[in-house]
Amino acid sequence: MAVTDEAIEKIKGMIVSGALRPGARLPKESELAAELGLSRNSLREAVRALSLIRILDVRQGDGTYVTSLDPQLLLEALSFVVDFHRDDTVLEFLAVRRILEPAATALAATRLDEEQLDALSEQLDRLGDEPPVEDLVAADLEFHRSIVRGSGNSVLCSLLDGLSGPTTRARIWRGLTQEDAVGSTLREHRAILAALRNRDAEAARSWATVHIASVEQWLRSTL
Repeated sequence: MAVTDEAIEKIKGMIVSGALRPGARLPKESELAAELGLSRNSLREAVRALSLIRILDVRQGDGTYVTSLDPQLLLEALSFVVDFHRDDTVLEFLAVRRILEPAATALAATRLDEEQLDALSEQLDRLGDEPPVEDLVAADLEFHRSIVRGSGNSVLCSLLDGLSGPTTRARIWRGLTQEDAVGSTLREHRAILAALRNRDAEAARSWATVHIASVEQWLRSTL
């Protein structure tokens, strides 16, 4: 494993230094192994590991390439790891969302255009006043995803997209068991949207914090 780690570090060094750029094709295995002073087996293991986390793209019959290194692509690995969360860590995921998502919402208040805001409004209108809990949670995910995407920060968007999954079951559970959970969620969405329309970044931040904190507080009281 130490030899494979060394091989990974050497390939990483080539990418970080700019010797290998996004989209670049790696030299032939024999040439790269000789250049880096590695065995072909350790190089092969390193390439396999880096392809799993979307750093390299192995194309059968064509060669191995550096990926685009786009944040969304790289953070797919985070989503994979997050899928293995335990139920007792959901509060920790909510706490991270409460730190990051209000900041993204505040950014979006200055960057979303009228067409994007109208799309958010239409999405809320389609839900109606008493949507099924599962529909509400699905719409909730898309509502926040659209807002975070509107922040213009692709890294923040990818991080929050990966972190939202573990909290889905808790939100459905809340909708089924807490009185007026559906109604309060819809009201909070409307308040967030109103703040976004008013270009009031601090109000948008505050309402996003309230929205996530309400789920967090309910979950703490039920565990």
